[in-house]
Amino acid sequence: MGIKDPLLQLVSLQKASGCWEMDGALAEVFGRTEEEVVRQTPAEVEKGVWATVLALIWLHGFKMNAQVEWQFVAMKAVTWIRNQKVVSLSESVRVGNNLLGCQVKEEDLGLKSGHAHVVVLLLSKMVNCGLLTEKNEPVPLKSIAVDLQVKGHVATVSSTLQYVNEEERPLEAVFVFPMPAEAALCHFSAKVADKEIVAKVQEKEKAREEYDDAIASGDQAFLLEESDESTDVFRLSVGSLPPAQSAAVTLVYVTELSVQADHALRFCLPAVLNPRYTPPGTGGGIVSEITSSPAGVPYSLSLTAHVSSPNPITKVESKCPLEPLVFINADHTNAKVSLSAGHMFDRDVELFLYYQNAHQPTAIVEAGEPTAQPGSLMGDPVVMISLYPEFPSALMSSVTSCGEFVFIMDRSGSMGCPMHGGSDAQTRIASARDTLLLLLKSLPLGCYFNIYGFGSHYESYFPKSVEYTQETMDQAVKRVQAMEADMGGTEILQPLKHIYSQQCIPNQPRQVFMFTDGEVWNTKDVLSLVKNNAESHRCFSFGIGEGASTALITGMAQEGGGHAQFITGTDRMQPKVMQSLRYALQPAVVDICEVWSVPVGMSATRLSPPINTIFQGQRALIYAQLKGESQSSDSEGRVTVKYRLAGQEVTNTLSYSLKPAENTGLSIHRLAARSLIRSLERDEQNEGAEKEALKARVVELSVQAGVSSSHTAFIAVLKGSGEAVKGPLLTRRVPTAGFFGMGAPMTMACCGTAPQRRGAPRMMADMAVPETLLLGGPGMMMNSLEEDSVGSVEAAKDPLMQLISLQKASGCWEMDGALVEVFGKTEEEVVKQTPAQVEKGVWATVLALIWLHGFKMDAQVEWQFVAMKAVTWIRNQKVVSLSESVRAGNDLLGCQVKEEDLGL
Repeated sequence: MGIKDPLLQLVSLQKASGCWEMDGALAEVFGRTEEEVVRQTPAEVEKGVWATVLALIWLHGFKMNAQVEWQFVAMKAVTWIRNQKVVSLSESVRVGNNLLGCQVKEEDLGLKSGHAHVVVLLLSKMVNCGLLTEKNEPVPLKSIAVDLQVKGHVATVSSTLQYVNEEERPLEAVFVFPMPAEAALCHFSAKVADKEIVAKVQEKEKAREEYDDAIASGDQAFLLEESDESTDVFRLSVGSLPPAQSAAVTLVYVTELSVQADHALRFCLPAVLNPRYTPPGTGGGIVSEITSSPAGVPYSLSLTAHVSSPNPITKVESKCPLEPLVFINADHTNAKVSLSAGHMFDRDVELFLYYQNAHQPTAIVEAGEPTAQPGSLMGDPVVMISLYPEFPSALMSSVTSCGEFVFIMDRSGSMGCPMHGGSDAQTRIASARDTLLLLLKSLPLGCYFNIYGFGSHYESYFPKSVEYTQETMDQAVKRVQAMEADMGGTEILQPLKHIYSQQCIPNQPRQVFMFTDGEVWNTKDVLSLVKNNAESHRCFSFGIGEGASTALITGMAQEGGGHAQFITGTDRMQPKVMQSLRYALQPAVVDICEVWSVPVGMSATRLSPPINTIFQGQRALIYAQLKGESQSSDSEGRVTVKYRLAGQEVTNTLSYSLKPAENTGLSIHRLAARSLIRSLERDEQNEGAEKEALKARVVELSVQAGVSSSHTAFIAVLKGSGEAVKGPLLTRRVPTAGFFGMGAPMTMACCGTAPQRRGAPRMMADMAVPETLLLGGPGMMMNSLEEDSVGSVEAAKDPLMQLISLQKASGCWEMDGALVEVFGKTEEEVVKQTPAQVEKGVWATVLALIWLHGFKMDAQVEWQFVAMKAVTWIRNQKVVSLSESVRAGNDLLGCQVKEEDLGL
């Protein structure tokens, strides 16, 4: 047998309630005999309390470097001790310290009265050193100003960051921040006093070396680089900023605006960057440097948006307060809107833009750069095609009744955080529970399903996917209702590998639904795995809460041929998930191909990856380079997308003018370059890929187009701007908002040492970055994970969810007290009104349908599949007096729902 790890031994001995029992195995961990430990038990202290206090002291005294591993174990123990109402707790801690040779304070353990938020304070004490100056003053980023230019479906975002060094020594400011995964970073400049320098794109290692050499020489330098682990995380280093010196850094990126279910275009300026769980010993690179502030970010944001569209703008909405929308012209195709003054950048800023007829296919041709080489990507025209495929209505009326549905639920500690900062916010895990219940009730009979939960490890409800029956549904529902955010870190790879290793069920297409708050460190590894298994499944992904990784969520859906959804703020999870279920139940589109037609003398070269999935009404974006010159008078091009749907061939064609649009700059070229670069980077992950050749091509494209990549960085050096630095520079990390508790961000990482060379990852005080914990702000009670989640379950019942939970797998309802409670009636009253010769089950099911149509039409997207199952079940009963049942049901419930509206 190998030598036991004392930490794992201690953890293995903890009871489910959170306590430890005093025995020889526990005493062995402490390096004492059981007799010695028992002899020191303070008077009037129970053995279990004594054992648990000693365990907490041992963890804090000897295992602080592994706190990320035992943090939730300790939280359970603290909650258990509090519930014991121990009188002599201070004495127990004092004696325990003497016995174990430690000096751990009672408040550090979270046991002292008035220290309900002690874990927050403890972590702040451990890792807060990089957030404040030596004089306890704020970090040097003062403000961010954003100018947003929206033209149709494309946004150009210019952000200016103001820095000031208020210390007496030169310093380096480091800011790790989020950016939309689909964005193309295309400009970076810095202004110090009256001198401005524009950064150039270089191969990343060369840029790092030039930066380090510059700051060692006392020159001012600026380095902007993308994370190797995730395309939506960047690090900005502002080096050798002299005392009392200010600097303004400007970065510009272009991005596509995503289309929402209500046809709005969504722009998101990400502020929240949640700490990414990094397993011990894995390094983590830039994502391990993510820092959040315990008291909110110390910098403000101003944002002004200028919107123009070929179609009239109807409105602009946001969850953040806005100034009134101002129209610039009479036809409402140009408008301006701003964030209200004083906005603190502590949450994502979302704008929803509504255009008339936004759902129309469009094409924009952009002229090449005049100084660029003809035949190169930047020298030739580029076209961006926006397609909205329309499926024949006859094919859309049917949904599949088969499939293998695999639901993968993030149960890491961060899922215990609230969905938003309001007082009525559900926790993420509570919202996920309701959503899973809804999904289970909506599945069709005859399909197969399984549910996985993951954190630092994973588990499945069934050894393999099982047929959907009343029995298996009941078993799953029971476990879903007990589901908690109690599985530690966020490691997605292992459950995915296990699922992909399972043999697919014949004639049951696999549909994977992934729910996560997206706080992972190895995004590219996850996406590579999904891509390698794309032929065996479709992947639908859901980013839950502020700060979910756009690279992970959108990447999984893109690689897995599915659809991505983000649930933020006060959004309800259920409508978005049910929209994706509708997509999953649609017949799969296969054999997709594109045909490009251009005049003689020209050719079209595709720059974006091939379309691998099409859903009804969902936009598909395609970029192509137009080479050569037309040798005819024809000034039009055409693109035709052909595919097969439910055995029928469907064709969608768009004709477009080859005349370049005006005033687009080079935004479409840069988006096209970014699309091609991302494709090449994904190809690098493939086994047997010619990695060096692909890397060289990425660097070439990145430098040519001036856009970021995983292999390049932006570097700017102001030569001769200072004296050589003697001794290490002070490093100050700028915190990023992290959603936590009741809207209070949390400190998660620091660096109090001199910076290393950029070639090596910066390790944060020799500890992995912990998950966001389930805690409130100062003064709030800190409950165990189990208690917090149970509280949300015991909250006032949602009658819609109560009704759905009572439906049987077949689609019917049974008449009982729980059902009539939803209707607001007594069981006797409802049974007495049963029409003659109508079975109780039919009567109950008709009433449920009338109630849904009469009182819950605003939530129809959530219960549509529940109702479809019920209608199918009723039809199979061959009910004679159905019209009479509907009439009697309307009278009983006070509704006026027509039989045809019910689908009966």
